[in-house]
Amino acid sequence: MTLVETLAWLVDIPSETGQEGRIATAIAERLLPRYGHQGVERIGNSLVVGHRGGSPLISLYGHTDTVPSQGQGPASISDGRLHGLGASDMKAGLAVMLHLLEDEEVVSADFDVVGVFYAAEEGPQEGNELAAVFEHAGWLDESELGIILEPTNGNLELGCQGVINARVSFLGRSAHSARPWLGENAVTKAGAWLQSMGEREPEPIVVGGLEFKEVMTVTRADGGIANNIIPALFECNVNYRFAPDKTVAEAEDRLAEALAGVDEYVIVDSAPAGRVEAANHHVERLAALTGAEEHPKQGWTDAARLSERNIPAINYGPGEVAQAHQRDESVPLDSLEAAFGFLRRFFVET
Repeated sequence: MTLVETLAWLVDIPSETGQEGRIATAIAERLLPRYGHQGVERIGNSLVVGHRGGSPLISLYGHTDTVPSQGQGPASISDGRLHGLGASDMKAGLAVMLHLLEDEEVVSADFDVVGVFYAAEEGPQEGNELAAVFEHAGWLDESELGIILEPTNGNLELGCQGVINARVSFLGRSAHSARPWLGENAVTKAGAWLQSMGEREPEPIVVGGLEFKEVMTVTRADGGIANNIIPALFECNVNYRFAPDKTVAEAEDRLAEALAGVDEYVIVDSAPAGRVEAANHHVERLAALTGAEEHPKQGWTDAARLSERNIPAINYGPGEVAQAHQRDESVPLDSLEAAFGFLRRFFVET
């Protein structure tokens, strides 16, 4: 298959979060003739593909799941773009990974190249199967570089933001809506605080010469149980994206300052930021090969999980960040060819 045919093949295999079994089987069956059962290891609905031979280890990472369908049909091509669910986020990266693992010159180059195809990245942190992959294949910690093939607009994206979600509560007292003075409205009680959150400006934080923008955003809200009852409870979710200069504990302290005016809050989940690895010699060589600009990763990726294991990690892959989760998601075909070409040269031209 060509790269474009491979991408269309992947897009046409449904793999919403929690339903990755079929795509894992399809990828495994495609790579088994080349790598054999010893070189294609399945952990749940995730795969580790490649052989360790004592050369410097470079690991490639791509999640196989997509967000829920918004009614997209099969893969289609128009105006130099391939359209379909997951086309940019991140089946284009999976297609590049597959072709690198199938390329004879890459496989026989001066690196041990291993591909990790993992499930459940788009869902809750606790379900992400990359954790199980690392638990089962701890030798991946020996990687001199981990490349996450998320869409990056052709740039090298270094590090990533950490993330915290907090459930915030305002407490009132219920009453009949005809006699609101007998109660306390939890929804309107939250008004001044909600306005202050809406007025928060992104805070620039420079780490390793790259400017991350820290943001706190109310992303969900719920209050009231009936049209004729004064609501006694109003809850919302606050999503905090913090820069790599902070630990999770430090970020929680910073969040607590912003939540000082609420009645109650609880941290629902959190994930650390990923280190900026600009000084890594593999990153320097890839930057020189691609001529790509170095950008901060404004968002969270599994670069953070790799950083926790002291694996230097970067984000570099085909596709456009803005296309992720769009109903008419698409990827430029030339970005697919460019990412494959540069990564192939990275492995072959040592």
